[in-house]
Amino acid sequence: MPGAEALIVLTTLSSADEAVTLVRALLDRRLIACGTMLPGARSLYRWDDRLADEQEVVVLLKTQSPRLADLQAAFDELHPYKVPELLALPVRAGNAPYLEWLVRETALATT
Repeated sequence: MPGAEALIVLTTLSSADEAVTLVRALLDRRLIACGTMLPGARSLYRWDDRLADEQEVVVLLKTQSPRLADLQAAFDELHPYKVPELLALPVRAGNAPYLEWLVRETALATT
């Protein structure tokens, strides 16, 4: 089935500029087929024994599972957060031509 290995990877960044920079770098390495940036998120979480309340940009990265380890390595190198969010969610079904495009775009990944 096309896209059986497709993933949506979630991350957050503190600004649209940081999000664009990360997405472009991941696209250049062909680790993702697409990055969708959703500004206006508000994240509340506990960090260093204090409650944080931050404005963030949620980024949805479309990739495939064989790229996940390289994507994690790229996050370690490129993501500005000390502990970046990286949650990979499997895609159970989707538009076959889109999923085929996703696989083609990430097939020639460079690390």
